[in-house]
Amino acid sequence: MKQLTSAQVRQMYLDFFKEKEHDILESAPLIPQDDPTLLWINSGVATMKQYFDGSVVPKNRRITSSQKSIRTNDIENVGRTARHHTLFEMLGNFSVGDYFKKEAIAWAWELLTSPKWYALDPEKLYMTVYPKDPDAKKYWLEVGVKEDHIYELEDNFWDIGEGPSGPDSEIFYDRGQAMNDVAEDDPENFPGGENERYLEIWNIVFSEFNHKPDGTYEPLPHKNIDTGMGLERVVSLFQNAPTNFETDLFMPMIQATEELSGQKYGEKPELDISFKVIADHARAVTFAIGDGAIPSNEGRGYVIRRLIRRAVMHGQKLGIDQAFLYKLVPVVGKVMQSAYPEVMENAEYIEKVIHMEEDRFNDTLKDGLELLNNLIAETKEAGLTELPGKPAFKLYDTYGFPFELTEEYAEDEGMTVDKAGFDMEMQKQKDRARAARSDAKSMGVQNGLLTDITTESEYVGYAELTCDGILKDIIVDNELVDHVATGMAQVIFDKTPFYAEMGGQVADKGLIKDQDGDVVAAVEDVQHAPNGQNMHTIKVLKPMTQGQTYHLVVDQKFHDKVRKNHTATHLLDQALHDVLGEHSHQAGSLVEPTYLRFDFTNLGSVTKEQLAEIERIVNEKIWANMPVETIVTDLETAKEMGAIALFADKYGDTVRVVKAGDYSMEFCGGNHVDNTNEIGLFKIVSESGVGAGVRRIEAVTSQEAYNFLEERNQLLKDTASELKVVQIKEVPRKVEQLQAQIKELEQQKQALEDKFASQQANDVFKNVQEIAGMTLIAAQVKVSGMSQLRQLADQWKTKELSDVLVLATVTDDDKVNLITAVSPAGIKAGLKAGDLIKAIAPHVGGGGGGRPDLAQAGGKNPAGIQEALQAAATWMEK
Repeated sequence: MKQLTSAQVRQMYLDFFKEKEHDILESAPLIPQDDPTLLWINSGVATMKQYFDGSVVPKNRRITSSQKSIRTNDIENVGRTARHHTLFEMLGNFSVGDYFKKEAIAWAWELLTSPKWYALDPEKLYMTVYPKDPDAKKYWLEVGVKEDHIYELEDNFWDIGEGPSGPDSEIFYDRGQAMNDVAEDDPENFPGGENERYLEIWNIVFSEFNHKPDGTYEPLPHKNIDTGMGLERVVSLFQNAPTNFETDLFMPMIQATEELSGQKYGEKPELDISFKVIADHARAVTFAIGDGAIPSNEGRGYVIRRLIRRAVMHGQKLGIDQAFLYKLVPVVGKVMQSAYPEVMENAEYIEKVIHMEEDRFNDTLKDGLELLNNLIAETKEAGLTELPGKPAFKLYDTYGFPFELTEEYAEDEGMTVDKAGFDMEMQKQKDRARAARSDAKSMGVQNGLLTDITTESEYVGYAELTCDGILKDIIVDNELVDHVATGMAQVIFDKTPFYAEMGGQVADKGLIKDQDGDVVAAVEDVQHAPNGQNMHTIKVLKPMTQGQTYHLVVDQKFHDKVRKNHTATHLLDQALHDVLGEHSHQAGSLVEPTYLRFDFTNLGSVTKEQLAEIERIVNEKIWANMPVETIVTDLETAKEMGAIALFADKYGDTVRVVKAGDYSMEFCGGNHVDNTNEIGLFKIVSESGVGAGVRRIEAVTSQEAYNFLEERNQLLKDTASELKVVQIKEVPRKVEQLQAQIKELEQQKQALEDKFASQQANDVFKNVQEIAGMTLIAAQVKVSGMSQLRQLADQWKTKELSDVLVLATVTDDDKVNLITAVSPAGIKAGLKAGDLIKAIAPHVGGGGGGRPDLAQAGGKNPAGIQEALQAAATWMEK
């Protein structure tokens, strides 16, 4: 067998299919674009939904890629099995309505067995096929596969619900019984069974049916091929590795961890798990953060946080007691440099994010250990030997403690953990996550009508906003017609000045006139048809006929406002780079006529000073009268020029580069002003967070910017009038004076309240009840809130006035505050403030909790205060 590096395996796959006239598609970012059904890109085909459901027809119907992907549904298995990973690469070749089973099978066999390519031994290759797919079996036999190397399995049907589906054929490599984990006569010892002998290396899906919403299947208008070969798996073959981890994709990280820990991989099985987890998670978080994800408590940010914390915990098992994971980022970058040079380019930023998260977790870890120790102590006090599952899950979910770690701590204390209760809480979390996920379909049903429309249509809106166009296609209710009298329709012209929504810029609006100048339709929206034509959604006012020439007129005022805002987004994008750093990149945008919205990645919020500097720079560039020019060139030349490209966008051989003076240069297919001075004025309206590591700026330009500033100016004038100051510039000073007065009055009020509370305390503390051999002080007092209740509790504690204290007050907003306290003697007798507050708080319509010595609660029912105080006495009697 050939000895190949991972880089060689990847490149050989892509080169092979390039020879078969496939376009090589660069790996897309891990963060899906415009796909709410996915948290991560989780397969090669996930980046090609628009091709497979027919909403877009690719330039070349033959595509190949090596797509980085993340799956975290079985994260607990990582490190414990030979081939589970969070991040992996999926090699794939795809046909969108071009070749089908015969070619896909023949090429798979050629790549795998040809001496020029992978040169695997044909005798070691086995295939599984769907029993009702005789063609697949026939084509495998035709290329030379022996009949006893082909297995028919009912599971060989790929179906993810509504949309394209079909039978598939899986390819296995026989690694020999010596590599197996089941006996020779085990019923699972066959290709496709649960064993380590027959390694699945490739799956070819023959996508030939539409799975319809009603559950039935119908033939696809255009049949597709979708294949997936796990790079990590196939590399393990060429490097004769017992698992995926003993390959050049993981060993450098494992070796670096050996140096950091002083431990040796391969010496202790329990430590080997930790080495594998760290290597796997280091790869995943490095790529995810490089693609714009940021650790947080929700969505994909939560996944990143969890991976980092799992790696840190496994580092501790190896004896690493300080931040270390960030040090593996350049190791990952070097391993993947041939295919992903951007990792090394962004290494400093990625290291910074991981290091910050490690430090944050180390602080959290101390709190978690304290919680765990308290849980163990409380469980022992209750005479139990099993830690409950709910708090064990909290340790896992909030503090990052793996369940196994909690079990280990419990075992040290001679205790167990309620695994069933833990699993129940875990399932609740999964259910919540599933409910929060969009119910949008993962892939739409293929629309053969739109896919088959190949009419040529030219967009002329860069140069002119009116033109004559021949009406080529009319679609009404998803049917092609040659005439429409009234109502809604979709139409395509041979030529149009209407911009189709793309790149964040909204579509043009306007009118369609006949040759007599009469308005026959209003253009309400324009989108790209599957084959790229500008497809107009129109409201038909007078009859329109296919083949007739019409006069198309864009709403110029609407269009001019949009292009001013679009150019402003380019200036804003570059200003963000200048002020925040190169790590900041675009995460989405919207260009409307009345405002612009720009999403970008950043570790934290943008300060007021940074926002002011960003705004200053953009306006400076507007007033610099910079010419805005468009350069049409090839993709490589544009990249060499330094134009900013969006990773998520797909570019053809010819691209448009929009250049604003010497300041900004970006790939862009949108409309722009001729000179920055046309924008007039730029004003940021708001800055906010919209997700983990993603911020949003909303801004206005031109007339809307003037109107915004004028409104603020009027507000200042009105404020000056209310404050009775002559000039606006005196407003800040007057406000400072008023704030100082308010602060002084609040201090005086607080002093009076404290004095009044102390006076009440003298009366309240005299009323001591004796109950069941213990003493209780329970009373309602008139104080401002919880802060003063705590002050009274501190006085009670210092003077040792009783065993139990219960105080209640009603706040200014008619809410109830309750506090309970128990003396050391009371705690020793088995009384706990936390238990007491839980028993009495329901009487005031609330709830709370706390420590054995002090607890507090809030409620909504002041009328129940006396019942709550009486309930305290009843509780003590028990």
